[in-house]
Amino acid sequence: MSAKITGLVRNAVIDASTTFREDQLAAYQKAIHEEENDNARWVLELLLENARIAMSNKVPLCDDTGIPHVLVELGPNTPLPENFFNQIEEGVISGLRELPGRPMAVLGNDVERMEQSRGLSNDPGKVMPPGVLIDHMDDEGIKIHILMLGGGPEIRSHTYRVFHQRDHRNLFKEALTWMRSEVPKLGCTPCIPAIGIGRTHFEASSLMLKAMAYGNLNDQSEIEKKITDSLNHTKVGALGLGGSVTALGSMVKVGPQRASGVRIVSMRPCCCVEPRKASIYLSQDLME
Repeated sequence: MSAKITGLVRNAVIDASTTFREDQLAAYQKAIHEEENDNARWVLELLLENARIAMSNKVPLCDDTGIPHVLVELGPNTPLPENFFNQIEEGVISGLRELPGRPMAVLGNDVERMEQSRGLSNDPGKVMPPGVLIDHMDDEGIKIHILMLGGGPEIRSHTYRVFHQRDHRNLFKEALTWMRSEVPKLGCTPCIPAIGIGRTHFEASSLMLKAMAYGNLNDQSEIEKKITDSLNHTKVGALGLGGSVTALGSMVKVGPQRASGVRIVSMRPCCCVEPRKASIYLSQDLME
């Protein structure tokens, strides 16, 4: 079982890094059909061709292969397998080395790592996840979600408190203000904004990760559609060349809220190859 989980995680790292999902492919095809700006349409066609080459040859969608993030969901009456987290770590390392990922782990002590004064490791496997986010789910078994998060969207992300004034539209109005400022500077558009709304900064960021893990461009809520439409009205376009497609869709996850005038909103404008994700389901039978 240990070898099986390690292998599944390794494959998930590679799949997330090299493969567009069906909803992404459909969103790009729709964008190409609707885009009237010739330059922007040309970029969209190149991005789709890049994705097809990456999938065909199992090579990264982008030279920034990202930081692996792991979300684990545990069902009722489901014990964790022995050495479960070690197996996840080994699978991530193996996947990054086989891909290979960009070798960008910084060497040294706390200060040296912050200053980047000791150089970088040559081992792609040293780019480890920041930790494993664990949650429960209704179904029995275990789900493991692997997300590869690139640096560009992180530079343009924003997590902050918003006074809702008893109107949910104020939350998204503020988030859209951030997006309209940051998306033109993202560079790698069209984007897919991911938003989490919670009670604390940790919760909002966690919900934003879950929005990416479960978001589907083929199944958009009214709120998600409004966010996408608002961004498309900015006419930033693919790679900032102008045009009608700035966002392919949106992904929003709202969590529990507290009796307060404040909500914490986490916004991440995923770039043109994101969210890069893959999921694994381990049934009870498989773990026995």
